Amino acid sequence: MTTLVIRFVLLAFMLAGPRLAIAQEASESAVKAALLYRFASYVEWPAERFASPEAPLDIAVMGADDVARELELLAKGRSVNNRPIRVRRLSDTDFLAGSHIVFVGRQEAARLPLIARVTGPLSILLVSDASQGLENGSVINFVSAGDRVGFEVSMEAAERSALRISSRMLAVARRVVAKS
Repeated sequence: MTTLVIRFVLLAFMLAGPRLAIAQEASESAVKAALLYRFASYVEWPAERFASPEAPLDIAVMGADDVARELELLAKGRSVNNRPIRVRRLSDTDFLAGSHIVFVGRQEAARLPLIARVTGPLSILLVSDASQGLENGSVINFVSAGDRVGFEVSMEAAERSALRISSRMLAVARRVVAKS
């Protein structure tokens, strides 16, 4: 009887394996979406970046549909600093200008240096999920260690983009790269 129970439990784990992997991936996407949402509360943009006090905060996502989907669910009906949140999925850099936050996922990581050149002068918070993200121009880059997602910040890129990042956010970053 116990052998049958053990075999059943092992079979259940083997069948659940792919589902567990999907659940972990989904939870990583959800964590990244939540962090993107929270970053907006700890970053200050130049006042002229918003057309009016009621103008939405625009978050664009490139190369990470899973994160965009989670962010759309999270942002629905919410606001940051009394601004409604608008989430857009982008495939081209032509439409970056109206964005306040641009997240570049792993699928678009090769385009990161180009995207950084476009976003820098526009006061856009560029967030990436790429190895060498900060070195390629991101203000914030996601980093994973085991099953945890954290982030690192480039103060030089933030200054270049005319963004002010709260010291409270910097205190929880895994790494802060100072201006050189």
